[in-house]
Amino acid sequence: MNYLAHLYLSGNDNDIKIGNFIADHVKGKNVLRYSEGIQEGIRLHRLIDEYTDNHPLVRQGIERIRERHGRYAGVAVDMYYDHFLAANWDKFSSIKLDDFTTESYILLLRNFFKLPGRTKFLLPFIVKKDWLASYGDLNFLERAFNGLSKRTPYKSSLHLAVDDLILHYQDFKGEFESFLPQITEWVKVKKEELDAARFSR
Repeated sequence: MNYLAHLYLSGNDNDIKIGNFIADHVKGKNVLRYSEGIQEGIRLHRLIDEYTDNHPLVRQGIERIRERHGRYAGVAVDMYYDHFLAANWDKFSSIKLDDFTTESYILLLRNFFKLPGRTKFLLPFIVKKDWLASYGDLNFLERAFNGLSKRTPYKSSLHLAVDDLILHYQDFKGEFESFLPQITEWVKVKKEELDAARFSR
């Protein structure tokens, strides 16, 4: 799951949204610099990643493109899933996508001083280009993959990832639409567990 999906799965708790959004940029003991609520969002992000990476539907999609994309096949599928969420947003939320993304940008910008350095660097670009909503556009997605392909530490074919998405579009879409309700219900349970643990301290 990528930026949009992580925010979508965060629910209405602002601290969890922030933590879920910044988690990939918070390493080791740096997590302890944040409030308990943001720490909970970081933990939730990591649990979501673990659940996603090991889910049979997701693994099925990864294996479909592993020959071409190798270690980056999972990265491609994460971004495919944000594409399907953005492109079919009205199926999954009663809030308009533009309203959701605007509220998310405002929340993150208001808490800019709390963000780790890498997030501070990326956020202005994310807001200016409206990355969250733009993943629904295949042209934008292709540009994102092209940029990512140039930055990967190992040789990748991510610049061809949209070609693979188009070729197998209905297969990936079907897997996503089956997977999202499952992870949504799973996240509800995990959030209750994390909340219980936080408030029992």
